[in-house]
Amino acid sequence: MILHGYFRSSAAWRIRIALGLKGLEAQHVSHHLAKGEQLSDAYLKLNPQGLVPALETDDGVVITQSLAILEYLDAMHPEPRLIPADPVEAAKVRAFALAIACDIHPVQNLRVLKRIAGLGHDEETVKAWARDTIQSGLDALEKTVATQPGPFCFGPQPTLADVCLVPQLGNARRFGVDLWHTRLLQAEAAALALPAFAGAVPANQPDAE
Repeated sequence: MILHGYFRSSAAWRIRIALGLKGLEAQHVSHHLAKGEQLSDAYLKLNPQGLVPALETDDGVVITQSLAILEYLDAMHPEPRLIPADPVEAAKVRAFALAIACDIHPVQNLRVLKRIAGLGHDEETVKAWARDTIQSGLDALEKTVATQPGPFCFGPQPTLADVCLVPQLGNARRFGVDLWHTRLLQAEAAALALPAFAGAVPANQPDAE
């Protein structure tokens, strides 16, 4: 498999975690987002959206969008499971992950922040936009898992929720979000104690700057 990503991309970070949890190997190809390398003609042939990550399977199939890739990996390599077998628990985990992947992360990612800056807003206003978006999203997620058993978001094993949470907390720190979220930080600490999560952090990637 080939994983197209970038060390600081939280969406690609999710895939690195999942590969580690499942003991899978993938060749990592970096596309420098700040330099626009994801918009090259060659990469756009793989992913017309010009986004990372994209996963090329051993069969030559290209899968885009991080949650679609995670679902694919979970279906093809079900141990350990990222999505619980129980339909209710699976829905809870998916809802948590989607809150990050659809409602928080896209609104604070580099592409959106560049557009806000392009409208004439100064750097502090742009950072405040990202910070407020992340803050309100994490505040809600803290309440979502407050009564769930730990140490992970939904019990004793990491799930899709944790795979999405850890990179989003990384983004939160970059933008100076007030992380008062005791339950989320508990899940993060449990996750980062695992080699799959620790090895996937941006600082440990070959293209880290």
